[in-house]
Amino acid sequence: MKLKHGLVLASVLLALAGCKSDDDPESGKLALAITDAPVDGAEAVVVEFTGIEVQGPGERLNFDFDTPKTIDLLQLTGDESLELLPETTVTAGQYQWIRLKVNAEQGVTDSYIDIDGARYSLYVPSGAQTGLKLNRPFTIAAGGITDFTIDFDLRKSVHEPQNGSGDYFLRPTLRIVDNLEVGHINGLVEETLLNAEGCSETSGVYLFAGYDAETDDIDANEPEPITTTTVEMNTDGFYGYEIGFVQAGDYTLAFTCEAANDDPETDDAITFSATQNVTVSAGETATVDF
Repeated sequence: MKLKHGLVLASVLLALAGCKSDDDPESGKLALAITDAPVDGAEAVVVEFTGIEVQGPGERLNFDFDTPKTIDLLQLTGDESLELLPETTVTAGQYQWIRLKVNAEQGVTDSYIDIDGARYSLYVPSGAQTGLKLNRPFTIAAGGITDFTIDFDLRKSVHEPQNGSGDYFLRPTLRIVDNLEVGHINGLVEETLLNAEGCSETSGVYLFAGYDAETDDIDANEPEPITTTTVEMNTDGFYGYEIGFVQAGDYTLAFTCEAANDDPETDDAITFSATQNVTVSAGETATVDF
């Protein structure tokens, strides 16, 4: 089993406007939810969140939870998400960053990963000081609602212990999108593609920006996928995939039956055996089969 990490890939829309409210015209509302792009081989990836901090116009705002929120990110794949911060009134204007506060210390299982029935602590380097920080500016419109979803791409974020440590590392590979401007993608995959010669135990679908895009594995070099997902059998006995919370636009989907071999720390390239173009529209689901 190989767990992956990579570069942060984020997409943030500026000057966001939503439904009007009767509040102070100098204020707006902020809401945050989280979702997850899955990782191979883990039964659970649990992170304990203690609050949210944002750098706003002239002030830093802290929203600390009364009790920590312990969330299994593997339960939030595809178009599933979980509210982290309900609609909250804040000052309108330009914001610089969002920080997710977490309990993820070395050797402590407040946050953890379960693999093959064993539990390992999930460690965020400097997590107590910096948490999981998204250094991307955004605007909260006066009288409007700004509604974001933050995607944890675990394939790029979680990697195995090093130097004899028993702790898995969670390095923040986060993607943030405006929920008013996103759609979803799903589809079925022919079983013959999954069982071709040279296939690994996990197949996946990778998402790249633009039509007919060049495809590549996760290796910290362009082109990097925006996000990835795994192919799994659905309740009807067919193999399928889902990619949620995709910014409206044109994309290339690439299928590989070698997803388990995609290790950004090696030079071993994986093969994409099929590609498809797709256009994502806000509020709609595009279906693309392989």
